[in-house]
Amino acid sequence: MNSVTVTFPSGKQKVVTYGTRVSQIMNDPEFGALEHPIVATLVNNELTSLSYKIEVNARLTPITLDSSEGQRVYRRSLCFLLYMSAIRVLPQRHLVIGHSLGDGYYYHFSDQKGIDPDNLQRIEQTMHQIVGENLDIVRSTVSYMDALEYFDSREMEDTALLLQHRNDSKIPVYVCGDVMDISHGPLVPSTGVLKYFELKAHDPGFILRYPNESDPYRLSEFYASPLLFSVYQEYKQWGKILNVASAGRLNDLSSNGDTPQFIRTAEALQDKKIGEIADRIYSQRDSVKIILIAGPSSSGKTTFAKKLGIQLTVHGFKPVSISLDDYFVSREETPRDENGDYDFENIEAIDIALLNENLLSLTSGEETEIPSFDFKTGQRRYTGKRLTLPERGILIMEGIHGLNDRLTARIARDSKFKIYVSALTQLNLDDHNRISTTDNRLIRRLVRDSKFRGHSALDTLEMWPSVRRGENRNIFPFQDSADAAFNSALDYELGVLKNHAVPLLQHVKPIHGVYHEALRLLSFLQNFIAIPEKHVPELSIVREFIGESGFHY
Repeated sequence: MNSVTVTFPSGKQKVVTYGTRVSQIMNDPEFGALEHPIVATLVNNELTSLSYKIEVNARLTPITLDSSEGQRVYRRSLCFLLYMSAIRVLPQRHLVIGHSLGDGYYYHFSDQKGIDPDNLQRIEQTMHQIVGENLDIVRSTVSYMDALEYFDSREMEDTALLLQHRNDSKIPVYVCGDVMDISHGPLVPSTGVLKYFELKAHDPGFILRYPNESDPYRLSEFYASPLLFSVYQEYKQWGKILNVASAGRLNDLSSNGDTPQFIRTAEALQDKKIGEIADRIYSQRDSVKIILIAGPSSSGKTTFAKKLGIQLTVHGFKPVSISLDDYFVSREETPRDENGDYDFENIEAIDIALLNENLLSLTSGEETEIPSFDFKTGQRRYTGKRLTLPERGILIMEGIHGLNDRLTARIARDSKFKIYVSALTQLNLDDHNRISTTDNRLIRRLVRDSKFRGHSALDTLEMWPSVRRGENRNIFPFQDSADAAFNSALDYELGVLKNHAVPLLQHVKPIHGVYHEALRLLSFLQNFIAIPEKHVPELSIVREFIGESGFHY
């Protein structure tokens, strides 16, 4: 076959030579005058770089810089640019990516020493210099042995470890000048695209800042959540205790049969943290009456609330749980979103007045009738359920609005203890390719939705953008008002979730618009050796997603 047919978004078709690169077609008039630069493309719903060779008939959709996919490509490419610059300026030091912080990624050096302002400025200036050189970034494949030899020669130990547990004869890589890195997704076509960034000192490391999705050409005012930064730093210390900071090192544990002990230690560290939060609540026992728990989707809030209840019982408390779901307004009163659909994540979907009235009664020692919400009819019901807070009783409520003081406006601030829960993984793929916290939660949700809600992977992937919009509106703006934060991520969990997620994702086909997301997650999970779920304790937060928990939900 010497030619293939490409189909443009308009439906018009064009015959091109077999092996034509996408970049050779992107300037075709059929794409029109796009407002933003093209940084990648969908080829039959597979996200590819512009250097991708077309070898079958293909439908093309350009991915521009202003899209969520385009921004992900831009950020990944910025990390590659920073890596190139760092090895030019400080070749003797080993740069390690950390976690997201504000609109940026936190970095540090492996020797745990800081970076002086002059060297940080030199790295940033070199990044701008490389941008000015407008060097091509080309996706290619190299033999397994050549890739391993290159990464070993550059002392990229964690990247080489990833290959130790793969048996591909050809390894996809990106090459720019004399720098090569393993491919974890498309990069921009050339360094000249990467004009918008900033390096900002943040002791003991620094932050690589990038534009917000709302404006791909401007850096917003910087804000780094002190609460989340402290949680990440604490979790990094856990990583040192566990001696695992990358996927390759986790795979080594699995290969050596050390997984059960690793899991026990990881779970013990997490239980210890829950105990410390319970200790703080106990220290405020004369004032705290209500514990409010909030966090984004699939952060493990429900299991955390149950485990916290156990720790509070040890302190002599009698925890009583109230479900916010029972305080939904009737269906006809539910607000609607911009598409006219019911917006159940809007705080106005909660009967705030009734909730506050009930909470005041309970904390005053009065008996209160608690409503029940019938999701089939969309109406509130009263079934005679009456509740009294016992002596040494303490209320626990978990839900997405728990940190928003509007939810409990009539409750005195010192009577409330607010806890933010999220899965803030400290694992990296390797030293300069991070694992997204959002991806960790998405994989959890894929598994849970299939097992307990009857949703396919396709269903979950299609609804995920809406879930994320709700989190950005209703959860993240309030996270720093929390009195404590809990990290529900467990370093071993992706190896366990892989067993369930891979077959689910394989049901998403190229005809589906979210196929590129399914492929991305499948490629990501390929970096982990599967871990048998029999090793997961019955009270682990992971059980909330894979089943067979010792808790009743």
